[in-house]
Amino acid sequence: MDDASMIGLMGRVTGTIGPGLVGEVIVRVRGGAEHFLAYAADGAVRIERGTVVTVVEHLPPRTVYVTAVYDS
Repeated sequence: MDDASMIGLMGRVTGTIGPGLVGEVIVRVRGGAEHFLAYAADGAVRIERGTVVTVVEHLPPRTVYVTAVYDS
C-alpha cells in the first residue's frame, strides 16, 4: 500500500498515544484490519484507547501519524 492511499483512512486507538509514548491503532485496509505503530500528529497531545482517529501521514511499512476525530 502506498503512502497516499493510507492518508485519510480512519482507525481506532488500541494503545494510548502521547508524548513519549508509541501507541497503536487498528486501521481497515486491504479488505481487512491491520495494526500500526502510531504517533500523534501534534506531538503534545494524548490520544486515549478507543478514540477514533484519521491517518495524516504514513511511514512504511507500519508507522502512522494520526489526529483524533471529534464529533461536533
